[in-house]
Amino acid sequence: MSNTPPLKSYNILPGPIMGLITPEYLESVAAAVRKHDIPLLKITSAQRLAIGGHGPEAAADIWRALGFPDGPKKPAGVHYIQACPGSRWCKYGQLDSLELGCKLDKAVKDVALPAKTKFGLSGCGMNCCESYIRDVGLFGKKKGWTLIFGGNGGGRPRVGDVIARDLTDDQAVELTRACLNFYAAKAKSRERSARFMERIGVEVFKRAVLREGADIRLGGSV
Repeated sequence: MSNTPPLKSYNILPGPIMGLITPEYLESVAAAVRKHDIPLLKITSAQRLAIGGHGPEAAADIWRALGFPDGPKKPAGVHYIQACPGSRWCKYGQLDSLELGCKLDKAVKDVALPAKTKFGLSGCGMNCCESYIRDVGLFGKKKGWTLIFGGNGGGRPRVGDVIARDLTDDQAVELTRACLNFYAAKAKSRERSARFMERIGVEVFKRAVLREGADIRLGGSV
């Protein structure tokens, strides 16, 4: 790779979700990169693929080639869902983080949110996907999922708040939706979840979201 910076600076991140890829996806990426002579192809820390160093026409064509005819989503909303291999693919995994990630993707990917929102799903307490510093974090133990909200790993890092423990997959999805609904209703425009939790306080937040998900029988302390 040349050390000379590219003249064209467009950069797109067309997925994949949770870093899961297929041979067909890789073949489509390779064809697009060769077609447009792309100088930068990089796996990001969010388990996505960055394709950079091209113009707007190439960007639009690459989005279409990879199955996104409408181009990128707006920055507000679910930014990405990051997940570890989980119990199915890792000897340390306690729960199936990839399965939960698929359920969450279907349940929350189109929820309107005030700012970009990042998910980190870890299949055990070692938290390889850094669940405590994601807007929404979940990690697995034998008794169930622990749900964390309001973490941030950026320039103003914040450890998220534990909202509930010992959740089943369905409870985790339902309570995550309740957290996002309250956040969407009460946050300021472009206010990230970390700053929102600092402003509103964890006790107010927990009372609201656990009331909305009142039919959830929480297995552990909250």
